[in-house]
Formats: sequence, C-alpha cells, structure tokens
Amino acid sequence: MITSYRTIAVDGQAEIVEKRSRFLCTLVRVEEEQQARAVVDRLRREHWDARHTCSAFVIGPRAAVQRSSDDGEPAGTAGAPMLEVLRGREVSDVVAVVTRWFGGVLLGAGGLVRAYGDAVRAGLDTVGTLTRELVTEHDLLVGHADAGRLESALRQRGIQVLGKEYADQVRVRIGVPAASRTGLDALIAELSGGAVTPTVVGESWVDLR
Repeated sequence: MITSYRTIAVDGQAEIVEKRSRFLCTLVRVEEEQQARAVVDRLRREHWDARHTCSAFVIGPRAAVQRSSDDGEPAGTAGAPMLEVLRGREVSDVVAVVTRWFGGVLLGAGGLVRAYGDAVRAGLDTVGTLTRELVTEHDLLVGHADAGRLESALRQRGIQVLGKEYADQVRVRIGVPAASRTGLDALIAELSGGAVTPTVVGESWVDLR
C-alpha cells in the first residue's frame, strides 16, 4: 500500500537556451488528466508565437497516469525525455510543459533530447518538491473554551490540524499517518483530561512541508 509520494512544492518556470533556441519549462501541480491538458492548451495559446509546446505529465499516488507529447518535434525527442525526467525524480501530480522558440540552428535528435530533458530538470530544481502523505482523518468534539489550547498542543506534537467547524461545540479535524495511529486515543485523552475521544471519518492526502 502506498502511503506517501512526492510532488512539486510550487508551480514555477525555468528557461534554458541551446544554440539560440529558447526552452521554457512550466511546471504546474494537477490532480486529473483533464487539468493537465487544460494547462497545455492555455500555454499554447499564451505562447502562440512558439514553434513547439511539448508536454509530459504524471498523475496519482501510484503514478498510474503518464502521458507525453512531442508536438511536432521528431518522435521521441521531446515528450519522452521530459517524462523520463519526471519519472527519474519520482514526482507525480505534475504537468511539465516545455515551450520552444526556434533559434535558427538545428539541434539534431540527441540535442533535442538533452535540451528538453535539461529544461525539465531546471524547472524541478527551481520549484522543489514536497511529500504527500496518506492520513486517517479524525474528528474531535471540543468545548469552545478548550479548542484553542487543544489545537496548539496537537500542533506542538506534530499532528496536522486539517480544519475546524464551530457549532455548539468545536469540531476539530486532524490527520494522522497510519504509523502514528497507535497511542492516539491515549494522547487525546491526556491532552483533553479525558473529555475528548477521536472519531475516524475517512482518509485523505496531505502535504508535508
């Protein structure tokens, strides 16, 4: 079972120049193939004067969705090396788009492979990465007077507070990795003086900074 994977820390861009051709790599975080294709379409419209808008994306905790496009470059010289860099860096939920403005000098197949791959590497170096972790979500029902103190104590112990809802009581939602589930009931009881019991409500993926 996969409980964590890596993705980009922020969206961003990086540019390299190879024999007067400009290669602008744009990296955007996405969760669905439709989102990835929409990013490619947007950049193609935005950079209408470019010769090529090549792309590659990897989506899902298991990297189950993987696609690439050479967009008119010789087959296998753009999208495939871009995708290989994403795989090699083991990142998912990301689309890489490399926009090329032709500089008048032919690069050859090997030159194109290197340039497109180097553009994505430069982009990844610029934006950085983070880990996404699968957590079990728990709800804690807490009195208004104690909610702030309990939230602060949870954060001090490294427990992620995912949200709060205010009604007659405060519903505090926390995310706990599976490996940390043991002892949670005892910890919550200790922090709340035995007044609060965590209730499991589901699972979700969260970013670890």
